[in-house]
Amino acid sequence: MMEAILSGAEQLFNLPTLLTMLVGVTAGVIAAAIPGFTITMAIVLTLPLTFTMPPLQGVATMLAVYIGGYTGGMISAALLGIPGTPSAVATTFDAFPMARRGEPGRALAIGIWASFFGTLISSIVLILAAPPLALIAVKLGAWEYFSLVIFALTIVASLVGRSMIRGLLAGMLGLLIATVGADPLMGVTRFTFDLNLLSAGIPFLVVLIGIFAVSQLLSEVENPEQIKQGKALIASRITFHPLSALHEVVMHPINLVRSSLVGVFIGAVPGAGGSIANLLAYDQAKRGSRTPEAFGTGCSEGVVASESGNSATSGGGLIPLIALGIPGSAVDAVLMASLMVHGIGIGPRLILDHADTVYGMFMAMFLAGAMMLIVCLLSMRLFLKVTNVPKSIIVPVVMTCCLVGAFTLNNRVTDIYLLLGIGVFGYILAKLDYPLAPLVLGVILGPIAETNLRRALMTDDNWTLFFTRPVSLALLALAVISVILAIRYRMKQRHQAAALG
Repeated sequence: MMEAILSGAEQLFNLPTLLTMLVGVTAGVIAAAIPGFTITMAIVLTLPLTFTMPPLQGVATMLAVYIGGYTGGMISAALLGIPGTPSAVATTFDAFPMARRGEPGRALAIGIWASFFGTLISSIVLILAAPPLALIAVKLGAWEYFSLVIFALTIVASLVGRSMIRGLLAGMLGLLIATVGADPLMGVTRFTFDLNLLSAGIPFLVVLIGIFAVSQLLSEVENPEQIKQGKALIASRITFHPLSALHEVVMHPINLVRSSLVGVFIGAVPGAGGSIANLLAYDQAKRGSRTPEAFGTGCSEGVVASESGNSATSGGGLIPLIALGIPGSAVDAVLMASLMVHGIGIGPRLILDHADTVYGMFMAMFLAGAMMLIVCLLSMRLFLKVTNVPKSIIVPVVMTCCLVGAFTLNNRVTDIYLLLGIGVFGYILAKLDYPLAPLVLGVILGPIAETNLRRALMTDDNWTLFFTRPVSLALLALAVISVILAIRYRMKQRHQAAALG
Protein backbone atom coordinates (compact mmCIF):
# COMPACT_ATOMS: atom_id res chain seq x y z
CA MET A 1 0.00 0.00 0.00
CA MET A 2 2.75 2.44 0.97
CA GLU A 3 4.57 1.64 -2.27
CA ALA A 4 1.42 2.47 -4.27
CA ILE A 5 0.96 5.77 -2.38
CA LEU A 6 4.57 6.78 -3.03
CA SER A 7 4.27 5.83 -6.70
CA GLY A 8 1.06 7.85 -7.04
CA ALA A 9 2.67 10.85 -5.32
CA GLU A 10 5.69 10.64 -7.63
CA GLN A 11 3.44 10.69 -10.70
CA LEU A 12 1.31 13.53 -9.32
CA PHE A 13 3.83 15.89 -7.78
CA ASN A 14 5.84 16.80 -10.85
CA LEU A 15 5.91 20.12 -12.70
CA PRO A 16 3.92 19.14 -15.86
CA THR A 17 1.07 17.60 -13.83
CA LEU A 18 0.93 20.48 -11.36
CA LEU A 19 0.82 23.00 -14.23
CA THR A 20 -1.96 21.20 -16.14
CA MET A 21 -3.97 20.87 -12.90
CA LEU A 22 -3.57 24.59 -12.22
CA VAL A 23 -4.75 25.40 -15.74
CA GLY A 24 -7.62 22.92 -15.28
CA VAL A 25 -8.82 24.51 -12.04
CA THR A 26 -8.70 28.00 -13.58
CA ALA A 27 -10.53 26.83 -16.71
CA GLY A 28 -13.19 25.09 -14.60
CA VAL A 29 -13.83 28.21 -12.51
CA ILE A 30 -14.12 30.47 -15.57
CA ALA A 31 -16.21 28.05 -17.64
CA ALA A 32 -18.72 27.37 -14.87
CA ALA A 33 -19.10 31.10 -14.18
CA ILE A 34 -20.58 31.48 -17.70
CA PRO A 35 -24.34 30.78 -17.58
CA GLY A 36 -25.19 27.74 -19.70
CA PHE A 37 -21.63 26.39 -19.88
CA THR A 38 -21.89 23.33 -17.65
CA ILE A 39 -19.15 21.40 -15.85
CA THR A 40 -19.88 18.41 -18.08
CA MET A 41 -19.23 20.50 -21.20
CA ALA A 42 -15.92 21.72 -19.75
CA ILE A 43 -14.86 18.15 -18.90
CA VAL A 44 -15.81 16.84 -22.35
CA LEU A 45 -13.76 19.59 -24.00
CA THR A 46 -10.82 18.71 -21.73
CA LEU A 47 -10.91 14.97 -22.51
CA PRO A 48 -9.19 15.06 -25.97
CA LEU A 49 -6.37 17.18 -24.51
CA THR A 50 -5.52 14.41 -22.02
CA PHE A 51 -5.01 11.61 -24.57
CA THR A 52 -1.29 12.36 -24.91
CA MET A 53 -0.75 12.71 -21.15
CA PRO A 54 0.19 9.90 -18.75
CA PRO A 55 -2.96 8.31 -17.20
CA LEU A 56 -2.77 9.95 -13.78
CA GLN A 57 -1.90 13.37 -15.21
CA GLY A 58 -4.91 13.24 -17.55
CA VAL A 59 -7.36 12.18 -14.82
CA ALA A 60 -5.89 14.69 -12.32
CA THR A 61 -6.32 17.51 -14.87
CA MET A 62 -9.98 16.60 -15.42
CA LEU A 63 -10.55 16.33 -11.66
CA ALA A 64 -9.13 19.86 -11.37
CA VAL A 65 -11.63 21.13 -13.97
CA TYR A 66 -14.39 19.25 -12.12
CA ILE A 67 -13.64 20.79 -8.71
CA GLY A 68 -13.02 24.26 -10.14
CA GLY A 69 -16.36 24.07 -11.95
CA TYR A 70 -18.38 23.42 -8.81
CA THR A 71 -16.99 26.62 -7.29
CA GLY A 72 -17.18 28.68 -10.49
CA GLY A 73 -20.94 28.27 -10.78
CA MET A 74 -21.24 30.23 -7.55
CA ILE A 75 -19.69 33.39 -9.02
CA SER A 76 -22.51 34.31 -11.40
CA ALA A 77 -25.06 33.00 -8.86
CA ALA A 78 -23.82 35.52 -6.28
CA LEU A 79 -23.03 38.51 -8.51
CA LEU A 80 -25.80 38.22 -11.14
CA GLY A 81 -28.45 36.04 -9.51
CA ILE A 82 -27.90 33.57 -12.35
CA PRO A 83 -26.60 30.08 -11.46
CA GLY A 84 -23.59 29.38 -13.66
CA THR A 85 -24.32 25.65 -13.45
CA PRO A 86 -27.40 23.61 -12.39
CA SER A 87 -25.58 22.71 -9.16
CA ALA A 88 -25.57 26.39 -8.08
CA VAL A 89 -29.34 26.96 -8.13
CA ALA A 90 -29.75 27.07 -4.33
CA THR A 91 -26.68 29.32 -4.02
CA THR A 92 -28.66 32.16 -5.61
CA PHE A 93 -31.22 32.08 -2.77
CA ASP A 94 -28.88 33.74 -0.24
CA ALA A 95 -25.67 34.69 -2.06
CA PHE A 96 -27.43 37.08 -4.46
CA PRO A 97 -29.48 38.90 -1.76
CA MET A 98 -26.26 39.23 0.25
CA ALA A 99 -24.52 40.77 -2.78
CA ARG A 100 -27.50 43.04 -3.48
CA ARG A 101 -27.32 44.59 -0.05
CA GLY A 102 -23.71 45.59 -0.69
CA GLU A 103 -21.75 42.49 0.41
CA PRO A 104 -20.74 40.66 -2.80
CA GLY A 105 -17.22 40.04 -1.48
CA ARG A 106 -18.58 38.38 1.65
CA ALA A 107 -20.93 36.18 -0.41
CA LEU A 108 -18.10 34.99 -2.66
CA ALA A 109 -15.64 34.46 0.21
CA ILE A 110 -18.12 32.34 2.19
CA GLY A 111 -18.92 30.32 -0.94
CA ILE A 112 -15.23 29.69 -1.69
CA TRP A 113 -14.45 28.43 1.81
CA ALA A 114 -17.62 26.30 1.92
CA SER A 115 -16.68 24.75 -1.44
CA PHE A 116 -13.16 24.03 -0.22
CA PHE A 117 -14.35 22.32 2.97
CA GLY A 118 -17.02 20.40 1.05
CA THR A 119 -14.34 19.05 -1.30
CA LEU A 120 -12.03 18.29 1.63
CA ILE A 121 -14.69 16.38 3.60
CA SER A 122 -15.86 14.44 0.54
CA SER A 123 -12.25 13.45 -0.25
CA ILE A 124 -11.78 12.12 3.28
CA VAL A 125 -15.02 10.14 3.07
CA LEU A 126 -13.98 8.85 -0.37
CA ILE A 127 -10.76 7.40 1.05
CA LEU A 128 -12.30 5.96 4.23
CA ALA A 129 -15.67 4.73 3.05
CA ALA A 130 -15.57 4.11 -0.72
CA PRO A 131 -16.29 0.36 -0.67
CA PRO A 132 -19.17 0.29 1.89
CA LEU A 133 -20.90 3.41 0.53
CA ALA A 134 -20.57 2.14 -3.02
CA LEU A 135 -22.17 -1.18 -2.03
CA ILE A 136 -25.11 0.70 -0.51
CA ALA A 137 -25.52 2.93 -3.57
CA VAL A 138 -25.38 0.07 -6.07
CA LYS A 139 -28.10 -1.87 -4.20
CA LEU A 140 -30.60 0.94 -4.74
CA GLY A 141 -33.19 -0.09 -7.31
CA ALA A 142 -35.77 1.92 -9.24
CA TRP A 143 -38.06 1.85 -6.18
CA GLU A 144 -35.42 3.52 -4.00
CA TYR A 145 -34.55 6.09 -6.68
CA PHE A 146 -38.20 7.07 -7.04
CA SER A 147 -38.58 7.40 -3.27
CA LEU A 148 -35.40 9.46 -3.10
CA VAL A 149 -36.80 11.86 -5.71
CA ILE A 150 -40.11 12.07 -3.80
CA PHE A 151 -38.09 13.00 -0.71
CA ALA A 152 -36.17 15.60 -2.75
CA LEU A 153 -39.45 17.02 -4.09
CA THR A 154 -40.54 17.79 -0.54
CA ILE A 155 -37.97 20.58 -0.74
CA VAL A 156 -40.70 22.47 -2.62
CA ALA A 157 -42.46 22.90 0.72
CA SER A 158 -39.55 24.98 2.02
CA LEU A 159 -38.99 26.98 -1.17
CA VAL A 160 -42.56 28.12 -1.78
CA GLY A 161 -42.04 31.74 -0.79
CA ARG A 162 -44.88 33.60 0.89
CA SER A 163 -47.70 31.44 -0.51
CA MET A 164 -47.61 27.65 -0.28
CA ILE A 165 -50.32 27.30 -2.94
CA ARG A 166 -48.38 29.42 -5.44
CA GLY A 167 -45.18 27.53 -4.67
CA LEU A 168 -46.83 24.15 -5.18
CA LEU A 169 -48.42 25.37 -8.43
CA ALA A 170 -44.99 26.48 -9.64
CA GLY A 171 -43.55 23.06 -8.74
CA MET A 172 -46.36 21.27 -10.60
CA LEU A 173 -45.77 23.53 -13.59
CA GLY A 174 -42.13 22.45 -13.57
CA LEU A 175 -43.18 18.78 -13.57
CA LEU A 176 -45.50 19.51 -16.51
CA ILE A 177 -42.71 21.20 -18.50
CA ALA A 178 -40.53 18.12 -17.89
CA THR A 179 -43.08 15.90 -19.68
CA VAL A 180 -42.96 17.86 -22.96
CA GLY A 181 -41.16 16.09 -25.80
CA ALA A 182 -39.97 12.51 -26.16
CA ASP A 183 -40.95 9.88 -23.64
CA PRO A 184 -37.76 9.03 -21.63
CA LEU A 185 -38.23 5.26 -22.05
CA MET A 186 -40.16 4.66 -25.28
CA GLY A 187 -39.23 7.79 -27.22
CA VAL A 188 -42.87 8.62 -28.06
CA THR A 189 -43.50 12.37 -28.38
CA ARG A 190 -46.16 13.95 -26.17
CA PHE A 191 -47.61 17.39 -25.38
CA THR A 192 -45.91 18.90 -28.43
CA PHE A 193 -49.18 20.05 -30.10
CA ASP A 194 -47.56 19.19 -33.46
CA LEU A 195 -45.13 22.08 -33.04
CA ASN A 196 -41.59 21.49 -34.32
CA LEU A 197 -40.44 23.92 -31.63
CA LEU A 198 -41.43 21.41 -28.92
CA SER A 199 -40.69 18.16 -30.76
CA ALA A 200 -37.32 17.71 -29.03
CA GLY A 201 -38.69 18.73 -25.65
CA ILE A 202 -37.65 21.68 -23.49
CA PRO A 203 -34.04 21.11 -22.35
CA PHE A 204 -33.49 21.60 -18.65
CA LEU A 205 -30.60 24.04 -19.13
CA VAL A 206 -32.78 26.21 -21.39
CA VAL A 207 -35.36 26.37 -18.60
CA LEU A 208 -32.68 27.12 -16.01
CA ILE A 209 -31.08 29.93 -18.02
CA GLY A 210 -34.43 31.35 -19.09
CA ILE A 211 -36.04 31.31 -15.64
CA PHE A 212 -33.06 32.64 -13.69
CA ALA A 213 -31.04 34.62 -16.26
CA VAL A 214 -33.41 36.15 -18.81
CA SER A 215 -36.14 36.97 -16.27
CA GLN A 216 -33.53 38.54 -13.95
CA LEU A 217 -32.06 40.61 -16.80
CA LEU A 218 -35.53 41.81 -17.79
CA SER A 219 -36.15 43.00 -14.25
CA GLU A 220 -32.83 44.87 -14.31
CA VAL A 221 -33.87 46.99 -17.31
CA GLU A 222 -37.31 47.94 -16.01
CA ASN A 223 -36.16 51.43 -15.07
CA PRO A 224 -34.77 53.24 -18.15
CA GLU A 225 -33.55 56.16 -16.00
CA GLN A 226 -31.09 53.87 -14.16
CA ILE A 227 -29.75 52.66 -17.50
CA LYS A 228 -29.27 56.22 -18.73
CA GLN A 229 -27.51 57.21 -15.49
CA GLY A 230 -25.05 54.32 -15.88
CA LYS A 231 -26.13 52.59 -12.66
CA ALA A 232 -24.16 49.43 -11.83
CA LEU A 233 -25.79 46.07 -11.28
CA ILE A 234 -24.72 46.09 -7.62
CA ALA A 235 -23.76 49.43 -6.13
CA SER A 236 -21.02 48.62 -3.62
CA ARG A 237 -17.38 49.10 -2.74
CA ILE A 238 -15.09 46.23 -3.68
CA THR A 239 -14.24 44.59 -0.36
CA PHE A 240 -13.02 41.02 0.07
CA HIS A 241 -12.08 39.67 3.50
CA PRO A 242 -11.44 35.91 3.21
CA LEU A 243 -10.27 35.43 6.82
CA SER A 244 -13.47 36.86 8.34
CA ALA A 245 -15.46 34.68 5.90
CA LEU A 246 -13.47 31.63 7.04
CA HIS A 247 -14.47 32.44 10.62
CA GLU A 248 -18.14 32.62 9.57
CA VAL A 249 -17.97 29.26 7.83
CA VAL A 250 -16.27 27.36 10.67
CA MET A 251 -18.73 28.88 13.15
CA HIS A 252 -21.38 26.56 11.66
CA PRO A 253 -19.59 23.18 11.87
CA ILE A 254 -22.78 21.07 12.07
CA ASN A 255 -24.26 22.75 9.01
CA LEU A 256 -20.96 22.39 7.11
CA VAL A 257 -20.43 18.71 7.91
CA ARG A 258 -24.11 17.77 7.46
CA SER A 259 -24.32 19.51 4.07
CA SER A 260 -21.07 17.91 2.92
CA LEU A 261 -22.26 14.44 3.94
CA VAL A 262 -25.54 15.03 2.09
CA GLY A 263 -23.46 15.91 -0.98
CA VAL A 264 -21.29 12.80 -0.59
CA PHE A 265 -24.31 10.50 -0.33
CA ILE A 266 -26.18 12.10 -3.24
CA GLY A 267 -22.98 12.00 -5.32
CA ALA A 268 -22.60 8.29 -4.57
CA VAL A 269 -26.11 7.60 -5.92
CA PRO A 270 -25.64 7.18 -9.70
CA GLY A 271 -27.58 9.78 -11.67
CA ALA A 272 -28.52 12.08 -8.77
CA GLY A 273 -25.88 14.81 -9.24
CA GLY A 274 -24.89 18.16 -7.75
CA SER A 275 -28.18 19.94 -8.50
CA ILE A 276 -30.11 17.65 -6.12
CA ALA A 277 -27.32 17.81 -3.51
CA ASN A 278 -27.28 21.61 -3.71
CA LEU A 279 -31.02 21.90 -3.05
CA LEU A 280 -31.26 19.08 -0.52
CA ALA A 281 -28.35 20.39 1.57
CA TYR A 282 -29.93 23.86 1.56
CA ASP A 283 -33.30 22.43 2.58
CA GLN A 284 -31.85 20.41 5.47
CA ALA A 285 -29.84 23.43 6.65
CA LYS A 286 -32.98 25.55 6.72
CA ARG A 287 -34.90 22.91 8.65
CA GLY A 288 -32.08 22.50 11.18
CA SER A 289 -31.43 26.22 11.64
CA ARG A 290 -32.43 28.22 14.71
CA THR A 291 -33.35 31.11 12.39
CA PRO A 292 -35.00 29.53 9.32
CA GLU A 293 -36.82 32.79 8.58
CA ALA A 294 -33.43 34.37 7.67
CA PHE A 295 -32.92 31.97 4.75
CA GLY A 296 -33.52 33.66 1.41
CA THR A 297 -32.60 37.10 2.72
CA GLY A 298 -28.80 36.80 2.51
CA CYS A 299 -28.08 34.23 5.22
CA SER A 300 -24.52 32.89 5.47
CA GLU A 301 -25.82 29.46 6.61
CA GLY A 302 -27.64 29.09 3.29
CA VAL A 303 -24.52 29.86 1.25
CA VAL A 304 -22.44 27.43 3.34
CA ALA A 305 -25.00 24.63 2.93
CA SER A 306 -25.52 24.99 -0.81
CA GLU A 307 -21.85 25.34 -1.74
CA SER A 308 -20.47 22.63 0.56
CA GLY A 309 -23.29 20.31 -0.55
CA ASN A 310 -22.66 20.60 -4.28
CA SER A 311 -18.84 20.53 -4.00
CA ALA A 312 -18.99 17.37 -1.88
CA THR A 313 -20.62 15.46 -4.74
CA SER A 314 -17.26 15.48 -6.55
CA GLY A 315 -15.82 12.98 -4.05
CA GLY A 316 -19.12 11.13 -3.66
CA GLY A 317 -19.38 10.49 -7.39
CA LEU A 318 -15.97 8.80 -7.43
CA ILE A 319 -17.05 6.25 -4.80
CA PRO A 320 -19.04 3.91 -7.11
CA LEU A 321 -16.61 4.62 -9.98
CA ILE A 322 -13.52 3.49 -8.05
CA ALA A 323 -15.12 0.71 -6.01
CA LEU A 324 -17.46 -0.83 -8.60
CA GLY A 325 -16.76 0.75 -11.98
CA ILE A 326 -20.14 2.52 -12.06
CA PRO A 327 -20.05 6.25 -12.94
CA GLY A 328 -22.09 8.37 -10.55
CA SER A 329 -22.70 11.16 -13.08
CA ALA A 330 -21.99 12.23 -16.67
CA VAL A 331 -18.72 13.78 -15.50
CA ASP A 332 -17.67 10.53 -13.84
CA ALA A 333 -18.48 8.70 -17.07
CA VAL A 334 -16.02 10.98 -18.92
CA LEU A 335 -13.39 10.30 -16.23
CA MET A 336 -14.00 6.58 -16.73
CA ALA A 337 -13.54 7.00 -20.48
CA SER A 338 -10.22 8.75 -19.87
CA LEU A 339 -8.94 5.83 -17.81
CA MET A 340 -10.14 3.30 -20.39
CA VAL A 341 -8.39 5.21 -23.21
CA HIS A 342 -5.14 4.64 -21.32
CA GLY A 343 -5.83 0.90 -21.02
CA ILE A 344 -6.88 0.95 -17.36
CA GLY A 345 -9.73 -1.49 -16.71
CA ILE A 346 -12.63 -0.12 -14.65
CA GLY A 347 -14.29 -2.37 -12.10
CA PRO A 348 -13.95 -3.86 -8.63
CA ARG A 349 -10.30 -4.80 -9.34
CA LEU A 350 -9.28 -1.22 -10.18
CA ILE A 351 -7.84 -0.51 -6.74
CA LEU A 352 -6.00 -3.86 -6.78
CA ASP A 353 -4.56 -3.70 -10.30
CA HIS A 354 -3.85 0.05 -10.45
CA ALA A 355 -3.44 1.09 -6.83
CA ASP A 356 -0.92 3.83 -7.69
CA THR A 357 -3.44 5.52 -10.05
CA VAL A 358 -6.27 5.27 -7.49
CA TYR A 359 -4.20 6.68 -4.61
CA GLY A 360 -2.93 9.35 -7.01
CA MET A 361 -6.57 10.28 -7.72
CA PHE A 362 -7.22 10.54 -3.96
CA MET A 363 -4.27 12.91 -3.57
CA ALA A 364 -5.33 14.83 -6.70
CA MET A 365 -8.69 15.58 -5.05
CA PHE A 366 -6.95 17.25 -2.09
CA LEU A 367 -4.48 19.04 -4.36
CA ALA A 368 -7.19 20.31 -6.72
CA GLY A 369 -9.20 21.56 -3.74
CA ALA A 370 -6.20 23.51 -2.46
CA MET A 371 -5.50 24.91 -5.94
CA MET A 372 -9.14 25.95 -6.30
CA LEU A 373 -8.94 27.80 -2.99
CA ILE A 374 -5.75 29.65 -3.98
CA VAL A 375 -6.96 30.52 -7.50
CA CYS A 376 -10.31 31.81 -6.24
CA LEU A 377 -8.89 33.82 -3.35
CA LEU A 378 -6.39 35.49 -5.70
CA SER A 379 -8.88 36.18 -8.51
CA MET A 380 -12.07 37.17 -6.68
CA ARG A 381 -11.19 40.87 -6.54
CA LEU A 382 -11.07 40.76 -10.34
CA PHE A 383 -14.47 39.04 -10.54
CA LEU A 384 -15.89 41.58 -8.07
CA LYS A 385 -15.17 44.37 -10.55
CA VAL A 386 -18.24 43.06 -12.41
CA THR A 387 -20.36 44.71 -9.71
CA ASN A 388 -19.20 48.16 -10.86
CA VAL A 389 -19.95 47.59 -14.56
CA PRO A 390 -22.96 49.68 -15.71
CA LYS A 391 -26.18 47.81 -16.46
CA SER A 392 -26.10 49.14 -20.01
CA ILE A 393 -23.00 46.98 -20.61
CA ILE A 394 -23.45 43.97 -18.34
CA VAL A 395 -27.05 43.16 -19.37
CA PRO A 396 -26.41 42.79 -23.16
CA VAL A 397 -23.13 40.93 -22.54
CA VAL A 398 -24.75 38.41 -20.18
CA MET A 399 -27.78 38.07 -22.49
CA THR A 400 -25.46 37.28 -25.39
CA CYS A 401 -23.66 34.63 -23.29
CA CYS A 402 -27.04 33.11 -22.41
CA LEU A 403 -28.14 32.97 -26.06
CA VAL A 404 -24.83 31.42 -27.13
CA GLY A 405 -25.02 28.93 -24.24
CA ALA A 406 -28.57 27.90 -25.18
CA PHE A 407 -27.61 27.42 -28.83
CA THR A 408 -24.47 25.39 -28.14
CA LEU A 409 -26.35 22.86 -26.00
CA ASN A 410 -27.83 21.13 -29.05
CA ASN A 411 -26.92 23.50 -31.93
CA ARG A 412 -30.61 24.32 -32.41
CA VAL A 413 -31.95 27.81 -33.16
CA THR A 414 -35.29 26.72 -31.68
CA ASP A 415 -33.65 26.54 -28.26
CA ILE A 416 -33.00 30.30 -28.49
CA TYR A 417 -36.72 30.94 -29.08
CA LEU A 418 -37.59 28.66 -26.16
CA LEU A 419 -35.07 30.48 -23.96
CA LEU A 420 -36.57 33.88 -24.68
CA GLY A 421 -40.13 32.62 -24.27
CA ILE A 422 -39.38 30.91 -20.95
CA GLY A 423 -37.49 34.01 -19.77
CA VAL A 424 -40.51 36.26 -20.40
CA PHE A 425 -42.75 33.66 -18.74
CA GLY A 426 -40.45 33.55 -15.70
CA TYR A 427 -40.46 37.36 -15.53
CA ILE A 428 -44.28 37.38 -15.49
CA LEU A 429 -44.38 34.67 -12.80
CA ALA A 430 -41.95 36.67 -10.63
CA LYS A 431 -44.09 39.80 -11.05
CA LEU A 432 -47.14 37.79 -9.94
CA ASP A 433 -45.18 36.74 -6.84
CA TYR A 434 -44.78 33.09 -7.85
CA PRO A 435 -41.48 31.58 -6.62
CA LEU A 436 -39.26 30.34 -9.46
CA ALA A 437 -37.16 27.80 -7.53
CA PRO A 438 -39.97 25.17 -7.22
CA LEU A 439 -40.53 25.33 -10.99
CA VAL A 440 -36.85 24.62 -11.70
CA LEU A 441 -36.84 21.86 -9.08
CA GLY A 442 -39.81 20.22 -10.83
CA VAL A 443 -38.00 20.31 -14.18
CA ILE A 444 -34.85 18.78 -12.61
CA LEU A 445 -36.57 15.96 -10.75
CA GLY A 446 -39.54 15.24 -13.03
CA PRO A 447 -37.74 13.02 -15.60
CA ILE A 448 -35.83 11.13 -12.87
CA ALA A 449 -39.06 10.41 -10.97
CA GLU A 450 -40.96 9.32 -14.07
CA THR A 451 -38.19 7.10 -15.41
CA ASN A 452 -37.68 5.24 -12.14
CA LEU A 453 -41.40 4.90 -11.43
CA ARG A 454 -41.97 3.29 -14.81
CA ARG A 455 -38.88 1.08 -14.49
CA ALA A 456 -40.06 -0.13 -11.10
CA LEU A 457 -43.56 -0.99 -12.39
CA MET A 458 -42.14 -2.61 -15.55
CA THR A 459 -39.85 -4.78 -13.42
CA ASP A 460 -42.65 -5.79 -11.04
CA ASP A 461 -46.19 -4.38 -11.17
CA ASN A 462 -46.57 -4.90 -7.41
CA TRP A 463 -46.75 -1.25 -6.22
CA THR A 464 -46.51 -2.29 -2.56
CA LEU A 465 -42.76 -2.83 -3.10
CA PHE A 466 -42.34 0.92 -2.61
CA PHE A 467 -43.44 0.35 1.00
CA THR A 468 -42.01 -3.10 1.68
CA ARG A 469 -38.42 -2.43 0.56
CA PRO A 470 -36.72 -0.96 3.69
CA VAL A 471 -34.69 1.84 2.06
CA SER A 472 -37.63 2.95 -0.09
CA LEU A 473 -39.95 2.96 2.93
CA ALA A 474 -37.45 4.97 4.99
CA LEU A 475 -37.13 7.59 2.23
CA LEU A 476 -40.90 7.90 1.86
CA ALA A 477 -41.26 8.23 5.63
CA LEU A 478 -38.67 11.02 5.60
CA ALA A 479 -40.66 12.70 2.82
CA VAL A 480 -43.85 12.61 4.90
CA ILE A 481 -42.03 13.91 7.99
CA SER A 482 -40.46 16.65 5.87
CA VAL A 483 -43.87 17.84 4.62
CA ILE A 484 -45.38 17.73 8.13
CA LEU A 485 -42.52 19.80 9.54
CA ALA A 486 -42.85 22.33 6.69
CA ILE A 487 -46.60 22.71 7.29
CA ARG A 488 -46.02 23.03 11.02
CA TYR A 489 -43.42 25.75 10.42
CA ARG A 490 -45.83 27.60 8.12
CA MET A 491 -48.62 27.47 10.70
CA LYS A 492 -46.25 28.70 13.40
CA GLN A 493 -45.24 31.63 11.17
CA ARG A 494 -48.90 32.47 10.56
CA HIS A 495 -49.72 32.43 14.28
CA GLN A 496 -46.72 34.66 15.05
CA ALA A 497 -47.77 37.13 12.33
CA ALA A 498 -51.34 37.16 13.67
CA ALA A 499 -50.08 37.77 17.22
CA LEU A 500 -47.91 40.68 16.07
CA GLY A 501 -50.69 42.10 13.90
